[in-house]
Amino acid sequence: MDKQFLSISLIALGLMTMSQAALSDDDEGVFRRPDVAPVTNALYTKECGGCHFAYPAGLLPEASWQKIMTTLDDHFGDDASLDGTDHAELLAYLTSNSADKSNSKRSQKIMRSLGDRTPLRITGTPYFISKHDEVPPRLVHGNDQVRSFSNCGACHSRAAQGSFSEREIRIAGYGKWDD
Repeated sequence: MDKQFLSISLIALGLMTMSQAALSDDDEGVFRRPDVAPVTNALYTKECGGCHFAYPAGLLPEASWQKIMTTLDDHFGDDASLDGTDHAELLAYLTSNSADKSNSKRSQKIMRSLGDRTPLRITGTPYFISKHDEVPPRLVHGNDQVRSFSNCGACHSRAAQGSFSEREIRIAGYGKWDD
């Protein structure tokens, strides 16, 4: 019985080590949990990520995603309308993975910052603004490789994996960010 327990324990330890190594890809080789759940819906990645960064649903509350999805015919100046089936699938994905349904720390901080607001832009949340207020405009708006704070992947090297850690910021055309 003790040998069997030891074998199972060693196998479990090995699997944990392998999974941490597989998920780790930062400079220090240390596993870091994503700040928000990364995008896992292929249709969302295709339809939304085809035009802009596919924002993790945990960056906005359900009410915001509902508002955004009801105005796709004028989606920030573009017509992003979807057929009924695709629309329903994306709305269900976004709302079921929204910030108010997430247990990630960053999603919870976003929710606390909102009060009764229902922002249509992640960049308009008080939490986002407080985290980016020290970044000089020349590094974003004056940088042809970034252009906008909505271009998350231009600075957050692991944004697609749901990680927005300051340690991982590499501003395109500038380099490692260190405030």
